Amino acid sequence: MTNPQISIRNLCVDYITDAGDVRAVNNVSFDIGKGEVFGLAGESGCGKSTVAFSLMRLHKPPAFITGGEVLFDGHGDILQFSEDQINAFRWSEISMVFQSAMNALNPVLTMEEQFCDVIMRHTNFTRQQAIRRAEGLLEIVDIHPSRLQDYPHQFSGGMRQRLVIAIALALNPKMIIMDEPTTALDVVVQREILQKIYALKEEFGFSILFITHDISLMVEFSDRIGIMYSGELVEVAPSKQILETPFHPYTEGLGSSFPPLTGPKTRLTGIPGNPLNLLEVPKGCRFQARCSKAHEACFSQPTQLTQLEPNRFSNCHLFTKRS
Repeated sequence: MTNPQISIRNLCVDYITDAGDVRAVNNVSFDIGKGEVFGLAGESGCGKSTVAFSLMRLHKPPAFITGGEVLFDGHGDILQFSEDQINAFRWSEISMVFQSAMNALNPVLTMEEQFCDVIMRHTNFTRQQAIRRAEGLLEIVDIHPSRLQDYPHQFSGGMRQRLVIAIALALNPKMIIMDEPTTALDVVVQREILQKIYALKEEFGFSILFITHDISLMVEFSDRIGIMYSGELVEVAPSKQILETPFHPYTEGLGSSFPPLTGPKTRLTGIPGNPLNLLEVPKGCRFQARCSKAHEACFSQPTQLTQLEPNRFSNCHLFTKRS
């Protein structure tokens, strides 16, 4: 991709545990274009949120970024920023909508206090200017400005999600990370939230890293999708192609695990086995124990994400050996 908004190259993140060091993210590389929605999908624990936290340098011990680089829109490598640089960078260039809006909001502060905290920390706004900015942000997400005096518990789940999105928009960032932005919401509210997010993206032009384990939801919302398994990126493809012609058995398994909305009824099949124990990473492909198509090379040769077609990547021996 030429002139991407962000480029992640060979990102590695380790967790230091009593049982040993765990490589939670292993040589993950992908780009996100300007104005693009890039989806990151996979089972719980596959490393999606760990990647997202790395892009904003939010990890705390025992998590450590141990390799790679994150290049953002001419700013250089985010992983090499000083503490002052990264504090200025967060929210103004990249912001984040965290999992579980109720937990992301402070329950003992009014929304006015929470908006002003973000805006005044990163700008020279007076409090009155920050309040006016907050009122405008509430209107953007269809919440009346008078609700600034309310506390988080006085809002519904969907409204709290929109409040978190409004805070993420406060400084007009170039990119927003959305980590499970519709978790615990019913399907009607999910659609409303995603439609609002997409409308805001079209209006303000920011890029989105959209993280979820719901690949059907992601296909509808994203331009391209990356599939993660056990800390590795196993496939990247345009969203309209990734389920129709998957280039990895794990992606194929994900696509077979939920019912289609149209067409004939088909028997659903899950993915056998359990996610990989990262303390016992096998030689060869990490998906080998759960893959019905594994062959000799899968048990002996490590996989590597390889471009197979324009805008399509896979790290499966079944496909990379053909390229």
